[in-house]
Parts: sequence; structure tokens; C-alpha cells
Amino acid sequence: MKHYFLDLRTKSQLKNNKSIRESKAYADAKIVGILFTVEDKKKHEGIKDLMHRLEKDGKKVEVFCFLPEGKDNYEFMFDFLTLKDISIWGEIQSSQAQKFCNTAFDYLYYIDTEPNPILMNLIARSKALCRIGRHWDNGHPFFELMIESPNDTKSLIESIYKYSIQIK
Repeated sequence: MKHYFLDLRTKSQLKNNKSIRESKAYADAKIVGILFTVEDKKKHEGIKDLMHRLEKDGKKVEVFCFLPEGKDNYEFMFDFLTLKDISIWGEIQSSQAQKFCNTAFDYLYYIDTEPNPILMNLIARSKALCRIGRHWDNGHPFFELMIESPNDTKSLIESIYKYSIQIK
């Protein structure tokens, strides 16, 4: 039931979010958001590597994740939400998630190989100028740039970075 209402809220956010969308040149981008679902230590390390690479490029980076039940929050390094932060009516009740959505990122990277309905809601609500994620059917309304990538996180991270730095 929770997911049904969450899906309705996501569709409503896609329709009603009037944020300006544009592709700023990578060299001019100042703030980047990274959004992902916690899976394993390998993915966590990949996210950290991307974060450090972006910081080395002079970007301010904010990372937010969804922590599924039974998964470890490695190093407690990133802000997160869990299923407990979602009401029975599908409303996300996390002030950290609200703050993340309201940040006007120059780029917002979604680093999941498959869509997570909870994080898709955050992407739909996002004020980011350019939202970038992996290509899949029905992904178009969520992203300004979708990347064709093999179904593994490392390849997705490399592809997203490769194409981002080419935006002029």
C-alpha cells in the first residue's frame, strides 16, 4: 500500500515540478548531488571514488542514499533514509531528504542500475538543473541525460563521469 501511494506522489511531482532544467558546462558546475541505493561495500567504494574525483575537479558534492532493511551503512558517511521514513500514505518524512531535494544541484547523478521507486520520488521532486542516470524504459521524465551502460555500478559511474566532463 505504501508503494502505491508513493507511486501516485511521484507521478504528481513529475507533473507539478516546474524547476528549470538545463545542462550547464561541466567546468562551470559548482555543486553535484549523488543519489543511490546501498547495496554492498564495492558500490560504497565506487561512490566514494566518484565523490573524491568530483571534489578534485573543484565541485562541492552532496551524497544521499536509501538504506534498505538488512544492509550496512558503511562508515556512516552519507545521509540516508529508510522505509521507516515513509508514511503509510507514501509521504517521505525525512528532513534530510527534503533538504537534498530542495538543493539546486548543477548535476544530480543517480547511481543505481535499476530504478528504486523511493529514490525516483526524490528525483521527481529534485530542483537539480540536470539529472543524469542510467537509461531504461520509462526513465525519460526523470532525467535530462540517460546513459546506456552495462548493468554494473562501476561501468555506470565511469560512463556518467565520462559524459559529464564532455558537457560544454
